[in-house]
Amino acid sequence: MTTTTLAQPAEVPETGSAPIVVFDDVSITFDLKPVLHHISFEVAQGETLIILGPAGCGKSVLMKLANGLIEPDSGTIRVFGQDISHMRETDRFALRKRIGMVFQESALFDSLSVENNVAYRLNEEGVPYDEAHAKVEEVLRFVELSQAIDKNPSELSGGMRRRVSIARAIITAPDLILYDSPTGGLDPITSTTIIELIVKQRDVSHTTSLLITHRLQDAFTLATHRWNPEAGHMEPIPDGKIDDSTRFLVLNDGGIVFHGSTQELVHTTDPWLREYLS
Repeated sequence: MTTTTLAQPAEVPETGSAPIVVFDDVSITFDLKPVLHHISFEVAQGETLIILGPAGCGKSVLMKLANGLIEPDSGTIRVFGQDISHMRETDRFALRKRIGMVFQESALFDSLSVENNVAYRLNEEGVPYDEAHAKVEEVLRFVELSQAIDKNPSELSGGMRRRVSIARAIITAPDLILYDSPTGGLDPITSTTIIELIVKQRDVSHTTSLLITHRLQDAFTLATHRWNPEAGHMEPIPDGKIDDSTRFLVLNDGGIVFHGSTQELVHTTDPWLREYLS
């Protein structure tokens, strides 16, 4: 991948900054079945929190809660210091201007070109065409899809559609990005390309992120690699070191079974976690 840098990247966060996302004793039930129960955790500014766990454990529900798409039955959720648990929908719309979302299966509009998909939020906000077009060109360079600006989603491969989805999520330089299974359904080589792009976004813009993945390989690649701007690709962090901004949250049966650093996870003595990671 080449090294295009987005304008005005976020500053590296200062130590002691207030957390960007806080779940405090959050529970939610669907059809009398508890999905998440008594969930509490924080995501620090500049942190990438990787969310793992078996299918049906509540990962996507957690992501929807963080974006205010659904409300918890109990507990509170604060994003950028604001309680979104029972916030008015108009206030949530305003808050989401600071959030980028990469949905499962990309969720592109089939009837719109790549340019109009990427510029969708800018167009909704009435940004002038020339300004929006320039920003689209910038983020498409960042995800290395400049040549696809006039194409329709049906003309793109699965990996290209996922990169368009990431471009759409980052075009407004959000303070928080939510990645819901960004490599789901992709082959291993394409998955690595998407993870490389996420590493690039993390290291260039230092954006706080929550990321769901079903692939342990992707999770540990994020933790053990960095973006090399001179070479224009990601590389292993020298001397076997770990990215300090990457942490893990593991769910099972609607509860948190682990929340901590990469080193703490790989050295866990918990029998269930060891079997899950094997």
